[in-house]
Amino acid sequence: MLEISGLHVALEDEHKPILKGVDLNLPPGSVHAIMGPNGSGKSTLSYVLAGREGYEVTHGTVTLDGEDVLELDPSERAVMGLFLAFQYPVEIPGVTNMTFLRTAANSLSKARGEPEIPAGAFLKRVRAYANELGIDQEMLKRPLNTGFSGGEKKRNEILQMTMLQPKVCILDETDSGLDIDAMKLVAAGVNRLRTADRSILVITHYQRLLNYIEPDVVHIMADGRIIESGGPELAIRVEENGYSDLLKKVA
Repeated sequence: MLEISGLHVALEDEHKPILKGVDLNLPPGSVHAIMGPNGSGKSTLSYVLAGREGYEVTHGTVTLDGEDVLELDPSERAVMGLFLAFQYPVEIPGVTNMTFLRTAANSLSKARGEPEIPAGAFLKRVRAYANELGIDQEMLKRPLNTGFSGGEKKRNEILQMTMLQPKVCILDETDSGLDIDAMKLVAAGVNRLRTADRSILVITHYQRLLNYIEPDVVHIMADGRIIESGGPELAIRVEENGYSDLLKKVA
């Protein structure tokens, strides 16, 4: 599915290395989690995968189903099936939540040569998914993320992900700022997206989210590369002991 090999990335303006040789393979149907201290490169990895400007890939490859991702702009990556749920979702005043969802879904359908979803079927689907995520109908009519609480923004991103049905879901610290109830709702929405043909990459600081989205593999990132990988028990070990023992490997 998604394969990252020897990925080196620098800040474009400063030529400062951030990622220093990331290797990662996300097979179909898998859920991987990346943990690591601040400044380890976790969010940079998510931005580079999504095609955010300001980063220069100096070495390495990223492929999705064998196709080079790095040569594509963000919209082309979205058409391929990449979706990034941001740590801080963007507010778009003047564009209602429903309009954004319908435009995004129809744009993907058009780019893939598929018919648009009829308005009635679309509305029914959005309402059903929104109800599962605790999103009321009034929230669908509000400007996108404008005035939303942190929990509402994160649930809204999971709603977008559910409507667009991507191949690869990347969640960048989706649990940041969430109370326990909101986190459970977000985790339940992510778990409903677990299928045999979809990969999910969860980036988080804390093990608590992984109590609700149980990963197949946990990776620890430090100093721009993955320094250790293991099962869910690795996240528990980090929660109990911190990163100090693992960081000795890159000291």
